[in-house]
Amino acid sequence: MLKLFTLLVAAGIASPALANDTLAEIKTGGLIFAQSDDVSMAEEDLFISASEVRVDYVFENSSDKDVESLVAFPMPDISGQVDNNSAISDYDSDNFLHFSTVQDGRPITAKLQQRVISLGIDVTDEFAKQGIPVLPYSQKTTEALAKLPETIRKDWIVRGLVYPMGAGDAAGVDLVPLWTLRSTYWWRTTFPAKKKVSVQHRYKPAVGGTVAISFLEGGEPKGERFEEYSRKYCLDGDFVRVAQQRAREAEAGGANYTESWISYVLSTGAYWAGPIKRFQLTIDKGKPGSLISFCGSNVQKIGPTTFRMTSEDFDPTKDFDILILNPPETAQ
Repeated sequence: MLKLFTLLVAAGIASPALANDTLAEIKTGGLIFAQSDDVSMAEEDLFISASEVRVDYVFENSSDKDVESLVAFPMPDISGQVDNNSAISDYDSDNFLHFSTVQDGRPITAKLQQRVISLGIDVTDEFAKQGIPVLPYSQKTTEALAKLPETIRKDWIVRGLVYPMGAGDAAGVDLVPLWTLRSTYWWRTTFPAKKKVSVQHRYKPAVGGTVAISFLEGGEPKGERFEEYSRKYCLDGDFVRVAQQRAREAEAGGANYTESWISYVLSTGAYWAGPIKRFQLTIDKGKPGSLISFCGSNVQKIGPTTFRMTSEDFDPTKDFDILILNPPETAQ
């Protein structure tokens, strides 16, 4: 069971406020390999910040034969909706998280599989037939949808693939994507007998947040949202009291602190034979003046903005969530 860990740091240089009122964070995680009783994860070194996630693995094949495996990195689903509040910023690139990977020092060129799902039905082939790009919020997708034949347009509206923004389903109204894009990068690899293999991958996380402190109700620590935050981020009394003080300062005419949310799917590490022999997590909160709260154990501060926890024989059973309160730009 992870124990409570909350860090409070005095105000310093600010982080920029989020552009929208609320952005929903998108959970991402690590690599997934086809399961094998012979391959274990000897080490995982995970670094998380609002600008980058880095994961360094060491895998070990304990058997006397080579093990061939499929490696996959599931990208988070992108679901179209009328009011888009996703934290993804690069909607025109298939590699919208800027994912890259290296194995034993050599860059890997991964294949990309993309499937379009609507109401649980795979409609990828239909999109290819009509020449519609699969990225829901891409400008190219918007332009292609506007050129759909009217019969296809009406059919897709009825089937819930798109929503007409305007009067009825007449040609010329804007069509809002409602489908879900499921993307996975993958490649084949070999774990040599009695050898260790190092794999590193990097990507830019989709960080969610709000433009104010949202887990207080009338300035007080109560309500469903506060209870949710307490469970998810392990808020303690000191963190809450400082948040209340910052909220009072904003009500008195000061600038708001903003929230940032980062989520990481730790449970992908459970795909391996046995626990992770050595696990290390480093978190960078970005600015010295930010406040941070998360659930963890054996955590040490190793720098002005960085914190680290380590574990032996680590068995990941739950995902990892981080709350950062960013000071306003005027804070010193």
